[in-house]
Amino acid sequence: MNNRLTIALSKGRIFKETLPLLAAAGITPVDDPETSRKLILDTNVDDVKLVIIRASDVPTYVAYGAADLGVAGKDVLLEYNSDSLYEPLDLKIARCRLMVAGPKEPKTTPHRLRVATKYVQSTRRYYADRREQVEIIKLYGSMELAPLVGLADLIVDVVDTGNTLKANGLVPLEHIADISSRLVVNKAAMKMKHARITEFIARVKAAMADA
Repeated sequence: MNNRLTIALSKGRIFKETLPLLAAAGITPVDDPETSRKLILDTNVDDVKLVIIRASDVPTYVAYGAADLGVAGKDVLLEYNSDSLYEPLDLKIARCRLMVAGPKEPKTTPHRLRVATKYVQSTRRYYADRREQVEIIKLYGSMELAPLVGLADLIVDVVDTGNTLKANGLVPLEHIADISSRLVVNKAAMKMKHARITEFIARVKAAMADA
């Protein structure tokens, strides 16, 4: 039986904060993803590979079995909303908040409230729960620009320090969710490679307890 493990990760903050947890599970990458052009990284364990992909693609790779496990932010998972993933661990890393933000003194507008975001599903659920009808405008980046040029009245985005909002004359207004990175597991892999994956999870849990 193929007992190889493939773990999906994204570059940047999540990768750096995941490294100590991987090391606690006995796994260290041979290549540095910040300097290597490889998308599949070897590790010190012959049958454990790391695939380096966009953060938003991690749930897709895991759900479809291209990776057995992955680390993804809760913001991404809320958008993906798949029942083909287990989410056994909150790794409590890469923490931030999903917020509604906008001008300190919002203007009254004749049109339905416009909200710019890349978190369309989370935004839709949030306003539906509040029984508010809004027009959601999908953007992929530079969210803070939308209220400044009149494209939107508000934005929904992840907020860490709030410095970017402040620099653009915006303030956080409403809290939607606390965000941190989660370990996700493919359901079929959990059955087929149960012993190995549960051992990996146990080691990561132990490392978190010791931290």
